[in-house]
Amino acid sequence: MALIVSTDSTFSDLTKTGLVLVDFWAEWCGPCQLMLPRLTELASTTEGKATIAKHDVDSDPTIPSQFRIMSIPTMILFKDGQPVEKWVGAQDVATLDAAIAKHA
Repeated sequence: MALIVSTDSTFSDLTKTGLVLVDFWAEWCGPCQLMLPRLTELASTTEGKATIAKHDVDSDPTIPSQFRIMSIPTMILFKDGQPVEKWVGAQDVATLDAAIAKHA
């Protein structure tokens, strides 16, 4: 499965059911660019268990401000619409995969 793009208008539908990992990022952010291949890998290994999405904080700032995103990348794992885990900064695929497995 490919990465899904989350926007302010699609966010609530995207996260309301199941497990969804949302990466809050920006084009100009170096660590965010570092996460891109890791998230692509994670999307392929967690297919059927979780959805992996990217939310651009510059083009769609409303949702990031609701979750008080101050640093990027910030990743939040949602389960049925509720945040259950949060990471700030670049993360290993294994860390994110373990959290998805724990909540699946």
